[in-house]
Amino acid sequence: MIQRIQTIWLLLAAILGFTSLKTSFYIGSISTEPASHLTAMSNIWLMILTIVSATITFVSIFMYKNRPQQLKLVLATITLSVIVFVLYFIETQKYTVGGYALTSVIVIAIPVLQILAAMSIYKDEKLVKSVDRLR
Repeated sequence: MIQRIQTIWLLLAAILGFTSLKTSFYIGSISTEPASHLTAMSNIWLMILTIVSATITFVSIFMYKNRPQQLKLVLATITLSVIVFVLYFIETQKYTVGGYALTSVIVIAIPVLQILAAMSIYKDEKLVKSVDRLR
């Protein structure tokens, strides 16, 4: 299980997913209020989708014996991660002044790592099918 590169990509994506709950995506203020940090815990939908995405990513690590199912789960989490990114962007539009935090890279890195894992899973599945064809 750990010898496969997609396990590493998925583990990193899951860790970053849970880390993104507490790290800032945007720091800004709304009208005259003091500056606040936009995190996944700031919005209920961001929190729920981030937790679901990170949990499914972590669970998919242990589905290495069923690669087609693992690939479907990873593709679903890629979709969820993109939705989370769009929700973050929508939330930043509410601020009148501010800027993106350096830790916003975490939210961008999650779907990239999941895409890398999906590509590796697909390669493994293709390799297994080609070996089965030779038997």
